[in-house]
Amino acid sequence: MTRPITAGVDGTEESLAGLAWAAREAVRRGLPLRVVHAWRFQTHESVDAGDAATQERWVRDAVAESVRRVTERHPALEVTTDVLEGEAVGALTGASTNAEMLVLGSRGHGRIMGFLVGSVGQQVIVEARRPVVFVRAEDAPSGEVAGREIVVGQQGDPEDSAAALEFAFAAAAARGATLRAVRAWALPPMFAYSPDTLRLMDEAGGLEPYEQKSLSDALAPLRERYPQVRVVEHVEMGSAGQVLLSVSGTAQLLVVGRRARRSAVGARIGSVAHGVLHHADCPVAVVPHD
Repeated sequence: MTRPITAGVDGTEESLAGLAWAAREAVRRGLPLRVVHAWRFQTHESVDAGDAATQERWVRDAVAESVRRVTERHPALEVTTDVLEGEAVGALTGASTNAEMLVLGSRGHGRIMGFLVGSVGQQVIVEARRPVVFVRAEDAPSGEVAGREIVVGQQGDPEDSAAALEFAFAAAAARGATLRAVRAWALPPMFAYSPDTLRLMDEAGGLEPYEQKSLSDALAPLRERYPQVRVVEHVEMGSAGQVLLSVSGTAQLLVVGRRARRSAVGARIGSVAHGVLHHADCPVAVVPHD
C-alpha cells in the first residue's frame, strides 16, 4: 500500500509552510499528498458566525485555496483533501495512521504555536505511530539546497534509534544529501555500567572509542541498505539536545526519535525532542520507536 504524505493545515502561516514542505517531499519521493483540516462548529456572540453548514463551507473554501497554491507549483502531484469535523488531536492522529509521515506547522523559540497550542501538539506526537515533522513559517526551499545535511540523533543500543535512522537515511537518499549521525555522550557514574559494558569499553580502548563503535555498529545496516548516502559520524561529549542543536544550523532537516511517557499530568515526550522542537531553526522530524 502506498502511504501518502499527510499535511495538517489550520490557516496559519506555519501550517502553510508545512504544507509547502510536505508537497516538495511528496514530489521527491513520488508519493501522493493528503491535506487534512480539523474543524468544530464555533459560536460567537459578538459576530455573525453563521450556521454549521456556512462555517463548513468557509473552511472548505479556505482549504481549497491552500491546495490550489500547491497544485500550481506541482501540477503533476496527486492531492486529496479531507475536512474532518472533530477535535484536532483525534483527527490528526487518525490521519497519521496510514501516512508516510504527518507534517504540521510550528513556531518554537520558547513556545510552540499553531497545532502545538497547549497540549495539542504534544498529544499528537505521543499518539501518532508514524513520524511527525514540524515546519516553521520561515522555512523555504532554499534550505534544501545541496550541501545542507540531514542530521539524526542516535543513542543507546542500535534498536533504540533504528526507526529514526531509517527515516533519516531515506530522507537523505531522496534529497541526495549528506547524513550526519550524532551520538552524544557524558560521564555517568561507573556503577551505571554493567560488567559486560565495562568489558566492551576496555576492549574498545576507553569511553569515547566505545561510543564511536556503538554509533558505527548502529549505522552499519543502514549504510548497507543506502550505499549512495554519504555519512558523517559525529561523536561528541555533552547533552544530546545541546549537541544536536549545535550542528543543526547547517541542517535542512533534524531527525530525533522519541519514547512517549505517561504520568499523572498527562503524556510527555523526552527532553531531547522537546528541546529541539523549541529551538531548532530547521524542520524537525520526531520518529516513534518501533
